[in-house]
Amino acid sequence: MKDSNQLLQQVTQQVAPGTDPSPKTSTTAAGPSEGQPSEGHKQRPSAPSPELIDAINQVFALFRINYHNQYHSAFGDVSTVNQAKRLWVESLQRFAPEAILRGAKKAIEDSEYLPTLHKMIGFCQGTPQMHGLPDVHSAYLEACQAPSPKAQHHWSHAAVYHAGRASDWYFLGNNPERLTFPVFRDHYQQLCQRVVEGEQLPAPEIQRLPQHSETPLTKEENAERMAELRRQLDI
Repeated sequence: MKDSNQLLQQVTQQVAPGTDPSPKTSTTAAGPSEGQPSEGHKQRPSAPSPELIDAINQVFALFRINYHNQYHSAFGDVSTVNQAKRLWVESLQRFAPEAILRGAKKAIEDSEYLPTLHKMIGFCQGTPQMHGLPDVHSAYLEACQAPSPKAQHHWSHAAVYHAGRASDWYFLGNNPERLTFPVFRDHYQQLCQRVVEGEQLPAPEIQRLPQHSETPLTKEENAERMAELRRQLDI
């Protein structure tokens, strides 16, 4: 559509490198920038990709169809739509375009109301269960009961292994739950947050024994080595 393409071009031009497109305050349905990622996330690209902008454009089109009256009440003119799109592009570009579209469809299925930006971030992230993450107490029990070597255990999710390792295996195995569970819980919840925001945790690294290719010693060589050892030990 012509007006859609014009909006897309305007948003692309307005989100320029080195600028902060987020308004100081917003009373629209897009809401304030509550969902801005915290420090520690990977650096964002200097400019949004065409795929990201297209995804945001599709999201607003879906919302216009499904939340007709609410949408036009919140975004009464092109200027307001552009302002909201700039904010959403800036705040959602940590997600893949597919995750954004999936989040928009989830919002339409689950909510009767036009979602705020904060709620949209939640829809894009999904629940821990959607990412295969067990609940925190099940993860704790798995970490405590996993046999050694830990890296070779078939973990329900890599986050459980990394939370157990960060908590210290010896500490988990030799102290009561009232002491160990809060430590494990904090590590695990931090890892879960990273997973739902799109980070792929590394699989446990299995330490393999080096393969020796030395030729076995002959009886004479063994005898010489034993004699040398006896001389060194003076026996």
